[in-house]
Amino acid sequence: MNTHEPTNVVVVGGGYAGVIAANHLRVNRDVAVTLVNARPQFVERIRLHQLVTGSDDAVVDFADVLSADVRLLVDTAELVDQDSRTVTLASGDTIGYDYLVYALGSTGAALTVPGAAEFAYPISELEHAEPLRAAMATVHPGAPVVVVGAGPTGLEVAAELGEQGQSVTLVCGGVLGPYFSESTRRAVTKRMRKLGVTVVADAGAKVTEVRIDSVLLADGRELPSVVTIWTAGFGVPDLARRSGLATDEIGRLLADETLTSVDDPFIVGAGDAVAPSNAPLRMSCQAAIPLGAQAANTVLSRIAGDEPAAVNQAFTGQCVSLGRKAGVIQVAHLDDRPTPLFIGGRAAATIKEAVCKGTVWQLGVEARKPGSYVWLKGGKRAERVAAAVR
Repeated sequence: MNTHEPTNVVVVGGGYAGVIAANHLRVNRDVAVTLVNARPQFVERIRLHQLVTGSDDAVVDFADVLSADVRLLVDTAELVDQDSRTVTLASGDTIGYDYLVYALGSTGAALTVPGAAEFAYPISELEHAEPLRAAMATVHPGAPVVVVGAGPTGLEVAAELGEQGQSVTLVCGGVLGPYFSESTRRAVTKRMRKLGVTVVADAGAKVTEVRIDSVLLADGRELPSVVTIWTAGFGVPDLARRSGLATDEIGRLLADETLTSVDDPFIVGAGDAVAPSNAPLRMSCQAAIPLGAQAANTVLSRIAGDEPAAVNQAFTGQCVSLGRKAGVIQVAHLDDRPTPLFIGGRAAATIKEAVCKGTVWQLGVEARKPGSYVWLKGGKRAERVAAAVR
């Protein structure tokens, strides 16, 4: 019979990184894990564009992805106290920890462009996508809709709406799909043209003001818009900064290569909200899930008195759906640089859907069999960090 007191680990944030971290920690049965999350369901952020058009609800029951041995606490973390090792919650309660996994993820960038906060709809959170869906339900297909931002989210939203017959203009801020190779970009542009989406990608295609019924660009153009959807940029919650922890310029927790906070060995970061060596990986579930598992391994190593391993993971590319019938898979080098190779059309749409389903399946497998998750390694992280800090 085990007479040891369990080690209490609190995971803050129930997204891709937080859930895999919580599940992976159960490798050590003497670890008691609590997951603090603001919502009672797991949100598939990679499906939020589908929620807008009604092809998916973008949520999954935590029972399907989270270990039954993990305590789920539906609340919001307001402050981390390093001295007392406690987290103050929005409910007024506090919860103590021996180790904290900081996995709050990302959200949309602050809407600082004049008029954007008042008249644009963000789509980075479930709470954003639901009112956007309600707004779009009242819009006539011929009425103009403007999507601002041509990263994966902007492309997916514009294509999803275009496929349903909506009149859509995609404002790229300069370049469509900055991560894409030229060959991939041409294929995406062709698909957008087929869907009837107008792509504005030139030197003047930067939004300077959002009005109730239009969008103004830097070169003076005014685009009519009954609904403006804002997808440009990422931000992170400010919990680390409010708690006095060292962060980068946008608020990601600063950590070393083992994902350990530079301030506190009992706080470990995971996913979009952490910047190891001030050289964060691309914000994506492709990065978040391996980072979550590696953060859990760092905690487990520290509990065992071992030296934690440095981050070691690789990328395969980027999957972007372009409606329900097509997509594009940008193939990448292991260090995340795009190659000229891509997969397009219906095959890419099939792969993207398999990735979305497989991600949830992967979380569920780790919930039932902690330690079973493995990830692609060999992305030459050390070289990338050295280049970033030079």
